[in-house]
Amino acid sequence: MAGQPAPMASKRSKGEDEGLGQVVDWTEEEEKKLVRKIDLVIMPLLVIGFFSLQLDRGNIGNALTDYFLEDVGITQDQFNAGQLLLQLRIVLLEIPSNLVLYKVGPTLWIGCQILAWGFVATFQAFQKGLASYLVTRVLLGVCESGFIPAGMYTMTRWYKKDETSKRFSIYHLGNYASAAASGLIAYGILHMRGVCGLTGWQWLFIIEGIFTVLVGRAFLTFFPRNPEDPTSLLGFKYFSDREREILYRRVIIDDPSKEHKHTTIKKKEILDTMVVADMSVLVVQKWTILPHFIAALTAMASATTFVGYAPSLVYSYGYDRLKSNALVTIGVWLLLCTTVAWGYLADRLGRRGPMVTSGLVILWGLTLGNRILASFALLTLGITFNASQLFRENDKPLHVKGWTAILVVVSVGLVASVFANVQNFFLNRRQKRIGGRTYHP
Repeated sequence: MAGQPAPMASKRSKGEDEGLGQVVDWTEEEEKKLVRKIDLVIMPLLVIGFFSLQLDRGNIGNALTDYFLEDVGITQDQFNAGQLLLQLRIVLLEIPSNLVLYKVGPTLWIGCQILAWGFVATFQAFQKGLASYLVTRVLLGVCESGFIPAGMYTMTRWYKKDETSKRFSIYHLGNYASAAASGLIAYGILHMRGVCGLTGWQWLFIIEGIFTVLVGRAFLTFFPRNPEDPTSLLGFKYFSDREREILYRRVIIDDPSKEHKHTTIKKKEILDTMVVADMSVLVVQKWTILPHFIAALTAMASATTFVGYAPSLVYSYGYDRLKSNALVTIGVWLLLCTTVAWGYLADRLGRRGPMVTSGLVILWGLTLGNRILASFALLTLGITFNASQLFRENDKPLHVKGWTAILVVVSVGLVASVFANVQNFFLNRRQKRIGGRTYHP
């Protein structure tokens, strides 16, 4: 047909595309231009949403250096209990949250989530006593649950399989950038103690909470609904008719399973992802992922502890109360760099498993150093290579028991990571013999 662009070479065979009833009738240049446009429309709002999540989730650690416990009237152990409630709510409501996401769509659900936790984060500035503290922790956990996987799911609907890894990395940069900047922001805001009769930590919650509310409002206003209907809730249009046609078809041709034929997830679909077809044998279907799961769980447990308690730990080493917030960011900025470097090296070398294990080896060594020496330098590096009940009142000032517990947790993760590498080595040998698909090395 005259004026029709030349077909682009597809990664699928011609037979595959015909089997799907789809024909690639756009050029490679058209698709590259469209992907760049998707990046400009989709990624900024998701990244800034992740930024605000980490800001509101982690600023409680900064508040501790401004007499938060004394002002609210709670103990260190009660504080730990609230942190545990926050994490439990996030874990327990992760799946229900994403079932709602699947039904109502990312724009409405994620936008409302950001608004909800933004209001809670703002008004927690006025908490007083144990009851109000625990309630705000629970409400934050309820409102924040499911946001991270929701953002990743949203990206999979807009990008092809070989495009998602890079976008996942960019998405998580919002988390790291927030963790790196939050200490510096807190250092400035906490000096506002006494302004309008409020404490520094109250101003911290109010200012950062209002920022999150504005992010939620922007998300609802500008984020497009989905690739089939890429307009925002208020009718903002970003793509031409030609681009809209390519948007959806290119993703479905790449992965037909992404086609949404219904807005609910059936019980069978949930069970199929977790157990074998024979329900009499309660065995995890893909047992090979268990070592990866354990390694990730243990690494995240230690990282969560660092985020919530790092400023207080630095302060306990004899540094200035407010400056400790800024000092902690040194490790997080290094984390930002090492994350990018580790990801680049893993892709370049084609050895993701060994890179994960090497990172855990370094984290293990630094944790052991903190257990023995309790120094700011080692704490900073520990954050770089990244259990709310680990640092307790009766374990001050060196927190020997806390560091011992973290060392045990990281050790379990290290063993699981080594096992995963050995497992993949032998599984790949078997798959190659039978001509099957190999696992990531």
